[in-house]
Amino acid sequence: MFEGTLKKMQTELADPINYFLNTKEGFLHMNQCLGRIIQIQHSGSQCLHCNQLLPIFRQGYCKSCFFESPATGDWIMRPELSKAHLGEVDRDLEYEQKMQLQPHVVYLALSSHLKVGVTRKSQLPTRWIDQGAHEAAVLIEVPNRYLAGVGEVALKAHFSDKTNWRKMLQHQAEPIAWEEERIKALDCLPNELKPYIKEHDFWVQKLQFPVLHYPEKVSSLNLIKTPLFEGKLTGIKGQYLLFEDQTVFNVRSNEGQRVKLSID
Repeated sequence: MFEGTLKKMQTELADPINYFLNTKEGFLHMNQCLGRIIQIQHSGSQCLHCNQLLPIFRQGYCKSCFFESPATGDWIMRPELSKAHLGEVDRDLEYEQKMQLQPHVVYLALSSHLKVGVTRKSQLPTRWIDQGAHEAAVLIEVPNRYLAGVGEVALKAHFSDKTNWRKMLQHQAEPIAWEEERIKALDCLPNELKPYIKEHDFWVQKLQFPVLHYPEKVSSLNLIKTPLFEGKLTGIKGQYLLFEDQTVFNVRSNEGQRVKLSID
């Protein structure tokens, strides 16, 4: 029996990718659970910020912490709103400077389809793994989050910035011509970002996920509506556990939920 408050699975780049779930008993190597029966029992919720046993509002936080924590500011989802490079505070300038004033990349990733995204350079390839991308490449590297946001806004006029999670889990993405898409994307960048183009260092990262069988259809597990679930684990992709009966469970979207796991 394993128990704990859910946080997104830790990952390790390998072939296939290794997944680890943090529990009170230590890290559980989820790859070793493939083909085995897992029972998930919901036992409450705990805010990841204040640690109180409160209902989760969003992103693993209770309602109060979500609107107060610097880790959930609007600049997280909309990097073009970053202001730390101007010395302007949003919620906590020290935290915002630490997170925003470091190298960021604008990238293209192929999961359900080709999409544009932004992340801290230190988060690669974790960000791509968490999105369930099986191919991805960096377009530009910039010194702060704001400039990355400027690039993303320009590219969103021509590329999607959303993943179709159902198609991603069904492994339905079509092959793409990377060099063509790269040229198209670079042409969309504003002139202020042209100096950051990685002209001679472009390469495509390929990722393999530990999946025995991809689902033909997907049915998302809601722990509130279904507090006790049991199924055979047949794959892990992105932050999803895939089960034989077509049920999928998004660990990241259930951060802050307390569970007990048993594995047969």
